[in-house]
Amino acid sequence: QVQLVESGGGLVQAGGSLRLSCTASGRSISIYPMGWFRQAPGKEREFVAGINWNGGSTYYTDSVKGRFTISRDNAKNTVYLQMNSLKPEDTAVYYCAADRRVGGTPSPTFEEYDYWGHGTQVTVSS
Repeated sequence: QVQLVESGGGLVQAGGSLRLSCTASGRSISIYPMGWFRQAPGKEREFVAGINWNGGSTYYTDSVKGRFTISRDNAKNTVYLQMNSLKPEDTAVYYCAADRRVGGTPSPTFEEYDYWGHGTQVTVSS
């Protein structure tokens, strides 16, 4: 089993930055594609960014391209989401997720992921 814990959320003004971390325990996630998702009140969970097992390929939803960067440090069993130029519409609970398809491409579909963290709240004020 893999346990994922997100951290780094908080309240920030529009235009500010936050760096989210997702640290895994129980098993190494170094061979798994990883994703970040978010869910705002009253909305469905949406894909934000994904990264393949070695960090060589990254994927983003259009609304965060150029502002967010996903990365990973497999030695630390941790995945990051650097969020710059934050907007009020980025306000949501952010979740990280692991996909057990070893070596696979991170999917934008949340049903494809097997392990989830409990989320961290990001609030961007205008």
